[in-house]
Amino acid sequence: MQKNYCIQFTSAKIEDLMFRTTFDPVTREGKVIVNLSITNKKDLEDVMGIFEMAINSGLSVSPYIRVLHEGDNIEGITVGPDQVGFLTVCSITIDGVLLKKGVLVNPRFGGLVEIKNGIPLRFTNVLTYHSTTIDPLEVLMSQEVTSVTEMLKTGSGKILANLREAPLAARDDIDRILSDMMDAGITGILEVGEPNTRILDVPVERDHLGIVVIGGTNPMAIVQEHGIGIKLNAMSNVVDIKELRHINDYT
Repeated sequence: MQKNYCIQFTSAKIEDLMFRTTFDPVTREGKVIVNLSITNKKDLEDVMGIFEMAINSGLSVSPYIRVLHEGDNIEGITVGPDQVGFLTVCSITIDGVLLKKGVLVNPRFGGLVEIKNGIPLRFTNVLTYHSTTIDPLEVLMSQEVTSVTEMLKTGSGKILANLREAPLAARDDIDRILSDMMDAGITGILEVGEPNTRILDVPVERDHLGIVVIGGTNPMAIVQEHGIGIKLNAMSNVVDIKELRHINDYT
């Protein structure tokens, strides 16, 4: 019998993961969305150093990660011989937490944000979640159009980020929830816009505001920019936050 396969657009996958997110920033318990990346075992020390640098520079969503070793399996993806894997927190976790706290957010797209002298200016390249079956940041990273390392060195470059919209009526709740998340180690907020105002040169829906979050894939982009091969599976799964450890516990 011939099997019927259905294409799943990224927007549908995001909705599923948002509903499966259970992390509560107040109790600091529950499940978060993670990205899975795999690289050569011989590059472990270099990659961990890059991840630590990215986290300390604010270019990640959270300092909590998990190192996977040969034979470990996540969502049908197995870490092979001479390989090492990493679970890192995905920025869509923020959307899931907001949703579970009663704030209906609409993830719109992922893209590149131009940074000049440390100030985010505008989105340049973007891909909407409704138009692709692959995570937009994963696509952009594969095109090698980022300059995250250059941004860290000079204050100017292009980093990965994504945009979501939320109702302006929820502004006070958003500020409170984002503050709780920062206290719990879920960070990466690049900019929160004003109601009915363009954010990083992108218009938002009437009676809404925009929230730009640094992409959780920026550390992997830096690894790639250093000439180290790394395979990325963005928005891989949800895992209990207790399965992750602070990166300082590894280094």
